[in-house]
Amino acid sequence: MNFFRPARLPTPAPILLPDGNSIEITVRRSDRAQRIALRLHSARRTVELVLPARASVARALDFLETRRGWIVAQALRLPVPIPFTDGAEIPILGVPHLLSVTTARSAPFRIADGRIEVSGRPEFIARRTRAGLVAHARALLAPKTIAVADRLGRKPARVSVGDAATRWGSCSASGAIKYSWRLVLAPERVLDYVVAHEVAHLAEMNHSRQFWVLVERLHPGFETERAWLKTNGPDLQRYGSTSGVG
Repeated sequence: MNFFRPARLPTPAPILLPDGNSIEITVRRSDRAQRIALRLHSARRTVELVLPARASVARALDFLETRRGWIVAQALRLPVPIPFTDGAEIPILGVPHLLSVTTARSAPFRIADGRIEVSGRPEFIARRTRAGLVAHARALLAPKTIAVADRLGRKPARVSVGDAATRWGSCSASGAIKYSWRLVLAPERVLDYVVAHEVAHLAEMNHSRQFWVLVERLHPGFETERAWLKTNGPDLQRYGSTSGVG
């Protein structure tokens, strides 16, 4: 009996950019893909080559070669990354905070008085800052989600925080809601809109007219925050990068 076995996926070499940085290329097969495509992930600062289940790897690599110019142009348009280093300005709920590294024996991560204080050895500061922001986002988003869901007489199966490259939030068919930790960088009303959006999916697992009516009920005037995210969302992806595009 013959079984179809897709060729092993390659790991293409990074593409060098004129500014001296490089951008990584990842390769993935997708049962849902209808054609070979490229996806630029601004948060990860990578390009993903997506292949349909039975697509030829050689053909996909040829496609990648023809799109090198596009990849370089798009990569150079990405916002300049802002690493988590001493003196960086990081917004918390839209308000600028100064990242301050301290050697004092204090809490590993603390937000107070317009500052983000992080203690520890220099090589751990970026990781500790990100972990602190993820925890801060979870502490804000979980109770907001439960409170809004209560207004609908619903209860999420789970509320979690991650770093999705393409979504600010998601709600599964089982009722599990997940957010991007980067929402903690946006103004609070934007964060509240995303909560209302995902909670509305507990009642309407679609984007029908009824769904948007429900979002408006949960967060009146949501279009303003929706527009803010569309315009400024890519800028939030800059924070936390440790280097250039590579």
